[in-house]
Amino acid sequence: MRKLILIVAGLLGWSLNGYAADPVWLQGKTAQSYEITVYRSASCGCCKGWIDHLKAHHFTVKDIVANDVNAHKQRLGVPLKAASCHTAEVNGKVIEGHVPAQDIKRLLATNSDIRLLAVPGMPSGGPGMDTAGARKDAFTVYSMDSQKRISSFSHYEGY
Repeated sequence: MRKLILIVAGLLGWSLNGYAADPVWLQGKTAQSYEITVYRSASCGCCKGWIDHLKAHHFTVKDIVANDVNAHKQRLGVPLKAASCHTAEVNGKVIEGHVPAQDIKRLLATNSDIRLLAVPGMPSGGPGMDTAGARKDAFTVYSMDSQKRISSFSHYEGY
């Protein structure tokens, strides 16, 4: 029964016991290493936690400590309402905030018009915000396409 639950969770990209399951349709690509550039402030600990999360999911991280992360957000077209503490670029896509690695992989596995994934703010319990004993808030990963249409990409209840 547990094996069936893990298979279904993997197919849906769900997280079990705090461990994000890569969907089965991505398993052939999980060993692939994507290069991602992360712009962050030197003083932000949760950004370092998110980078560790990416590395654990086979991302090669170029870590750029910036005096003004907002300049990168503006250059990359991150809407003010989508802002979080760090911004990243991967394969021509923009990632804002504590987006789970499996969502980034799912985006990269498609040929969609989505140009941005964002988790606004800093929800407790999300990747990089998941220190021991941290509250696990629900959060939504939003997408924005090239026409600037906003949609819900995924939603997590207690990541």
